[in-house]
Amino acid sequence: MGLRESKKQETRQLISDCATRLFIKQGFEQTTITEIAAAARVAKKTVTNYFPRKEDLALDHHEAFTGGLARAVTEREPGVEPLAALGRTFRAALLEHNPVVGFTGIAFARMIADSPTLTARLRELHDQREEALAAALSAAAPDSAPAIAPLSGAALIAAADRLLFRRIQELTLAGRTDDEIEATLLPEADHLRALLAAALANDPTAMTW
Repeated sequence: MGLRESKKQETRQLISDCATRLFIKQGFEQTTITEIAAAARVAKKTVTNYFPRKEDLALDHHEAFTGGLARAVTEREPGVEPLAALGRTFRAALLEHNPVVGFTGIAFARMIADSPTLTARLRELHDQREEALAAALSAAAPDSAPAIAPLSGAALIAAADRLLFRRIQELTLAGRTDDEIEATLLPEADHLRALLAAALANDPTAMTW
């Protein structure tokens, strides 16, 4: 990364960090772009250049989030089925307490829960995450697979993924530590994976390529 690109990344992160602190302190809806710009000591236009949508100031990992499931499929090792790759990826993220799967801390989780705008945006991001997964599964499917197979597989997997994300957020808001959440979610994730495997096994063309 060159010096110019490095400075741009630093500025972007600074703006995001300042915005998050203000959102947590006074609420997402109550915080203005002008206040964020002042806190970051940049022009208001600089904020909107980096973040065209106010919601993305709070959910600044949205690209990693929306593409996460798809990457697990496209970057899996040869011979590994998509469902197995997805299961391994989620387990690794769970053990890392990765914020992309929901480990955000109680203050951040409360900020999202208290904001109708952020809650709606999060639903949109989950939808985009499912769409990206469906595209990845479609690209990986053999020509003999029905067109509906990748779509149905993505819908089932995305539903389970949303549930696990919501569980992490709920447990966070209940005051559970990250280690406690991990211990709770490991068997729950295994249970969901078993349900998915059973459901997809009824359609042998869905996820066995």
